[in-house]
Amino acid sequence: MQYIEPIQKLIAEFTKLPGVGLKTATRYAYSIINMQEEDAENFAKTIMEVKRNVHYCKSCGNYTDRDICEICESRDNSIICVVKEPKDVIAFEKLKDFKGVYHVLHGTINPLMGIGANDIRIKELLARLDGVNEVIMATNSDVEGEATAMYIARLIKPLGIRVTRLAHGIPIGSDIEYADETTLSRALLDRRDM
Repeated sequence: MQYIEPIQKLIAEFTKLPGVGLKTATRYAYSIINMQEEDAENFAKTIMEVKRNVHYCKSCGNYTDRDICEICESRDNSIICVVKEPKDVIAFEKLKDFKGVYHVLHGTINPLMGIGANDIRIKELLARLDGVNEVIMATNSDVEGEATAMYIARLIKPLGIRVTRLAHGIPIGSDIEYADETTLSRALLDRRDM
């Protein structure tokens, strides 16, 4: 079926969003069409407000609507948790356990994609290490995340700053028999005293 041009354009815009295929984009487009005009205007206005007002924190690189985010202004700056993306900060903040600050790399080293150490926020991390006691490497446990963590650790350790890595292992509530070899191996290597 061929949609009229305005609907086709709206569907095409929605398919640009990650994880949104043609069917979902079509549902979104029809939802917009069926909205009250005031709701559609508020939706569009909210998108533009976010686009104009949200930017990176000058310190950590997380999203904020201020120069320095609230976390950087109010937390213990002696512990930095290094993450790949701003959405990783949200995951940690849901725990309500971490009292330090974050550093968002906005990517990981990936030579196959042409992303090197100078393409992510490593220099900015090194520039904020004065007074830091510990750097927690919380990048993903994939090849790129591990390589990035190792690279950064090699730069920071000679400065006398403790560098730690998140433990990897078997999730609580799962059965050992279903764990893959890498996960089981990491769980064994990262075991701790009881």
